[in-house]
Amino acid sequence: MEQHGRFLITCEHGGNRIPIRYRDCFAGCEDLLQSHRGYDAGALSMARTLARQLGAPLIYSTISRLLVDLNRSPGHPRLHAEAIRRLPAELRQRILADYYLPFRSKVEAAIVAALASGQRVIHLSSHSFTPVLDGIVRSADVGLLYDPARAGEADLCEAWLACFREREPGLRLRRNYPYSGKSDGLTAYLRRRFPADDYLGIELEINQGIVAAGGKKWRCLRSQVIASLAQALEAAAWPSMQGRASAEE
Repeated sequence: MEQHGRFLITCEHGGNRIPIRYRDCFAGCEDLLQSHRGYDAGALSMARTLARQLGAPLIYSTISRLLVDLNRSPGHPRLHAEAIRRLPAELRQRILADYYLPFRSKVEAAIVAALASGQRVIHLSSHSFTPVLDGIVRSADVGLLYDPARAGEADLCEAWLACFREREPGLRLRRNYPYSGKSDGLTAYLRRRFPADDYLGIELEINQGIVAAGGKKWRCLRSQVIASLAQALEAAAWPSMQGRASAEE
């Protein structure tokens, strides 16, 4: 494989849409759908910024994670919300066939195509997290999730965070927080499918408090995500950003 690679951007929790045939299951759950349990606020906006600035393909879903969580494995207790878990097995299998498997297959196909052209894949999965979960305040503004055992992932995240801290010393930046990068999810699954020399999977986690603040603060954060990544890539001779290091939505 060549030294550089091809970027792939995904967003598994980009919206809170419930298809018509399943809306009765969520009657009276409008507040839940609007909450962090329904989708990752700001994640799709960040994913679009990354894709545009990197010149990378973007694969995303706007189906609510309450219907089916594209970042969970089949059999995971939170693959579906309780309302869907109560449905007959046949209907749950149909949800997987209609929404889960096509998304996963599209991501895998994009990786296979890139590898076939001799390029390593650098997969950035865009997420966001609620500032307070179960009464516990999350102590981060941005987190990068990766597998420490994969040197390529660890090296890129270390360089990215170092450049981020240099540019924005006031931000709380953390590794493998608020979740472990090795936890069940799309990147963990893809690491089992593709060797470390071929595939790097990193989850970008943004505090939803910044998303909710909106305006200049949110625009600035998106810009600095891109600028710090560009700086890290340039310093380490990673794939280029095509000369673009700022982002505006």
